[in-house]
Amino acid sequence: MDELIWSWKGHQISYTQIPPQNGSTACGRAVLCVHGFGASKGHWRHNLQALANDQWVYAIDLLGFGGSSKPLSRLVNEPETAGSVRYGFDLWASQLVDFYREVIAATGPVTLQLIGNSIGGVVSLNAARMLSENGQPPAQVVLIDCAERELDLKRLPEQPFGAQLSRPLVMALVRQRWIVSNLFRFFARAGAVRAVLKQAYPSGANVDDALVQLLLKPSQKPGATESFRGFVNLFDDWLAPQLLERLTVPVRMLWGEADPWEPLEEARRWEQTFPCVQELEVLPGLGHCPHDEAPEQVNPILERWLQLGWESPQRA
Repeated sequence: MDELIWSWKGHQISYTQIPPQNGSTACGRAVLCVHGFGASKGHWRHNLQALANDQWVYAIDLLGFGGSSKPLSRLVNEPETAGSVRYGFDLWASQLVDFYREVIAATGPVTLQLIGNSIGGVVSLNAARMLSENGQPPAQVVLIDCAERELDLKRLPEQPFGAQLSRPLVMALVRQRWIVSNLFRFFARAGAVRAVLKQAYPSGANVDDALVQLLLKPSQKPGATESFRGFVNLFDDWLAPQLLERLTVPVRMLWGEADPWEPLEEARRWEQTFPCVQELEVLPGLGHCPHDEAPEQVNPILERWLQLGWESPQRA
């Protein structure tokens, strides 16, 4: 899969695309896969080809990640400086919306489905909101272990009293670039990455050198610490339930039962609460990234769900 570049608001955005494998290059259907925090388009390494039977399949690097540009971060209450951006769900969702209009649907009408893992799920939901408000709703959004974002200030009352007291200090500390740089250097090591992956992939499947390098390589590029610092903006940003209550397009959710960071109980609450959620499928023994941990289980589910998305009437 070749790396392609799209110029967006003065930034270089890296993406890949696979045409329909059935030979139809004008099918008018496309799937866009969106990675999680710290990952990149390569995290869909075991999925893209399998999903491209009769639709175009795209994977994109969000601004600040992978092969995309990594501009300076601008936090809340910081003055705007030349070239800086405020990393967050509105910025990334705007990137997806413009990518759909300028690249995917550049030559004619294309029906879109979105698949997002972790914070990529929240980005996908927000993009679906933006597209729907502009009369271009996607056919469906598929969430894979969507980020529940317990660190958000809006969820702070749910946290233990000690966490509530310490949160302002934590936020003040991570605003400092020198602190962020030191933290980033600590995590941007092969040993640290493997330790995180051991948590994220409970079965240990597909935690290989290629995956470690996939996560490490972008961290060596200039500006890599900026999106890491921009995480501070996510302390007060969109929550998935805020977006789910606004959507009428179908949403389906796939969840690793052993996800160490996103409790299944919250996903079950979303399923019961929001009419747009059509289905929740749980994968026993799998963690936060089941699409990469067990693609042989996940790909057939995604293929089936995508077909349902094409068959269902598109909602306004």
